[in-house]
Amino acid sequence: QVQLVESGGGLVQAGGSLRLSCAASGLTFRYYAMGWFRQAPGKEREFVAAVTRSDITYYAESVKGRFTISRDNAKNTVYLQTTSLKAEDTAVYYCAAGVGVSSTREVDYWGQGTQVTVSS
Repeated sequence: QVQLVESGGGLVQAGGSLRLSCAASGLTFRYYAMGWFRQAPGKEREFVAAVTRSDITYYAESVKGRFTISRDNAKNTVYLQTTSLKAEDTAVYYCAAGVGVSSTREVDYWGQGTQVTVSS
């Protein structure tokens, strides 16, 4: 049974930082691309960042230069370091695993989500 468990969300002031973590189990972690998506109230779930099996990273334009995704295959964990947070970054952040994770259609597994709230 595959589980993706996110942590690290919370309330932060604009300009602040958070580090999100996603611990994976029940899958061969190193074989999967890992990613982060987010969903704000009333909006569709959108791509934020991804890291491939080969450690190549991709970012949405809205977070490029502010967020950094990384993976630790020894710990079966993917991270999202967020900096210079803005009010528009407020959303539930979801961890994702799949052969590719650049869109929701490619995702095989989802985490339960962690809330990030940025106060302005």
